[in-house]
Amino acid sequence: MKSGALGDQLQKLMSALYRVHVLLFLLALGLGYGFVSWRINTLSQAEPSQAAIDSQAKAVSQPHIDPALVNKITQLQDNSVTVQSLFDQARENPFRE
Repeated sequence: MKSGALGDQLQKLMSALYRVHVLLFLLALGLGYGFVSWRINTLSQAEPSQAAIDSQAKAVSQPHIDPALVNKITQLQDNSVTVQSLFDQARENPFRE
């Protein structure tokens, strides 16, 4: 008789859950969205540590321009009026072609 009583209790539980299944689904959905929103908010406000900033700064290579090349370009600019005007135009509006 115990298994019959267990079956009856299970049947009562299932009928009670069936009556509120929409409410339970909406509650689970709301909890899911709430958790995702909370994680997005937490992760969007996270700041990197100083060690992480330093390691990324060391990874970036500094551009190196050969001084001989700078001298050569300066000499060419001084010798040619056309090149000098191109440099002047580029200084005034660097995005114009």
